[in-house]
Amino acid sequence: MKIIATILRNKAILVVFLTAFFNISFAPDYVPTADEVNHFYQTKTLVVLEDNPIAEYNFVIRDFMQKEWKLTPYDFIKYSEFEEKRMDPQYSFILLNQVRFDNDKSLAQYLFLSLVLGGNEQVVSSMPDLCPVPIAYYGVDEDHYNYKFQTILRFMQQHVELIHKNPKLIRTNMFKIYNDSMQSIKNKILYVIKDELAPDCNTEAKIKKIYPYRFKIVTREEVSKAIDERNPDVVFLHKVGPEGTRLIARCYKILIGAADSKFYYFDYHRINDKEPDGFLAKDFKRLAKK
Repeated sequence: MKIIATILRNKAILVVFLTAFFNISFAPDYVPTADEVNHFYQTKTLVVLEDNPIAEYNFVIRDFMQKEWKLTPYDFIKYSEFEEKRMDPQYSFILLNQVRFDNDKSLAQYLFLSLVLGGNEQVVSSMPDLCPVPIAYYGVDEDHYNYKFQTILRFMQQHVELIHKNPKLIRTNMFKIYNDSMQSIKNKILYVIKDELAPDCNTEAKIKKIYPYRFKIVTREEVSKAIDERNPDVVFLHKVGPEGTRLIARCYKILIGAADSKFYYFDYHRINDKEPDGFLAKDFKRLAKK
């Protein structure tokens, strides 16, 4: 039996995708408190796996957690254990969430990786979410994003450390604080993948006209290699979009350091005829101005 629980909260309807059979709701716009961030360090982090034992996500997240997770003790659980354990404040959870916004008439669904705290909340959507990172549209080929979980797990820890040490940075749209680092990109090589670029900037010639700094149009394998090697010269584009479908929804654009896992740029636009799915010429121009 397929279980679906959809809850309206603030401006979003959010559904968490854990397996082919279970969806629950979360809020990626949740703003944590300083006390909740402090409490996280007292928890054990449980990574919720798909109940399907051969799911690719299970293997990928196990491998990257072993390589990257440093902040708390951790373990892995199936979704069938999550409902019982999520009420216990001694735990935090890493979840792959399926998200749908209520003001999006296209009904587009996104995947977010979230870090949430256990506690006494009766509904899942009220659980404190410390770091919801957009990963992909639901249904996009896993090969487009699986290799990025390694650097995203690094970022999540760095983000929590940052707001732990500087609680004044806790705010709505928290990731936009990283745009202050945008000017540093001119000292890096910007890796972009051709099919993640808008038509007005999808060739070297077009980009050179608007962006005077170093860049390279690469493959996903080259991005993965830069992440694995922690190449200090590389900042890569993480684009979240419908990948060629006709959905009129959000396109997230994040530039991430391959070595430091820092966000150097965070923005999104609503896809339309003038601003299609992809990193736009105006994004390159904004980087060039900085």
